[in-house]
Amino acid sequence: MQFGINLFLWTTTMDDDMLPVLHFIKETGYDFVEVPIFDLNIQKWLGWSKRLDKIGLERVAVTLCTAEHNLISSDAAVRQATIERNKKAVECAQILGAKILTGPFHSALNVFTGQKATEQEWHWSVDGMRQIAEHAAQCGITLGMEYLNRFENYLLTCTDDLVRYVEAVSHPNCQLMFDTFHANIEEKNLAEALRKCAPYNIHVQISENDRSTPGHGNINWKNVFRALHETDYQGGLSIEAFGLTPPDLASAAHIYRPMFESPEQLATDGLAFLKKLWRETSVLVT
Repeated sequence: MQFGINLFLWTTTMDDDMLPVLHFIKETGYDFVEVPIFDLNIQKWLGWSKRLDKIGLERVAVTLCTAEHNLISSDAAVRQATIERNKKAVECAQILGAKILTGPFHSALNVFTGQKATEQEWHWSVDGMRQIAEHAAQCGITLGMEYLNRFENYLLTCTDDLVRYVEAVSHPNCQLMFDTFHANIEEKNLAEALRKCAPYNIHVQISENDRSTPGHGNINWKNVFRALHETDYQGGLSIEAFGLTPPDLASAAHIYRPMFESPEQLATDGLAFLKKLWRETSVLVT
C-alpha cells in the first residue's frame, strides 16, 4: 500500500516555501503527495515535477472548479470554457508527473440553485466530462471523479450518483475516488459504499469526520479498511485534512476552530495510524 497526504493541509498555491514541508513529508514516511492544481502555468508544474523527483515523492493531482468554471452552467460559453480549463488541468497533471487527476470538477464548488440537479444539468456535465476524459487518455491521465456532501454541491452527493455518473460518461479514463469525509455524511454504511465503488475506485482520501487526525474521530476505520481489503483495492490511501490556514481554503471548507495541534502532528500521527490499521485489517481479512 502507498500512503500519501494532501498538500491542502499547508497550501493551495505551491510556492517555494513548500520545499521544507515536502522534505518533512518524505522523511515522515509518505510515498506520495496530493498536489493542488489551480495555477495552469505548465512551466510551474515542470519545475515541481523535477523537485518532487529529487525528493522522492510520487504525486496525485487534485483540482476543482469554482463559479466561473461550471460544467452545469446554463451558459454554453461557460461550459465550453470549463471543458478547456479542465483539459489544461489534465495537461498540468501530466507535466507534474501524476497518473491521475482527482476532484469534484464535474460541477462548481459551493454553487447552488436551490433545487436538485436537472436532467439537462446532468447531461451537460456527462457530455463535457467525456470530452475531458478523451483528452486525458491522450495525456496518459485517468480522472478520479469525487462526490461532495450536499452542503458543498448538488450534482453528485452520494455513491449511487457517482457510480451512475461514471457509467454514463462511459470512458476508461473516467473513474472515481472515494472520500471518507463526504461518505460519512451521506452514506448509511461506508463499507457497503466502498463495495459499490469498487469496480471504478482508483483513489481513496482518508478524512476524519471532523477533518482532524485520522483515528481521533468517530469513523469506523476498521470497517473501512476491511472493505478495501475485501474488494482488493489497488490504489493509494491519502490523508486529507483542513486547518485554519491557508485562510481561503479554511473558508471554503468551513473550518472555524483548530482540529489538531499542527499539520506536522497530524501528518505524523495519521500515517502511523493508517499503517498500523492497514496491517491489522489485512490479517483479519486473509
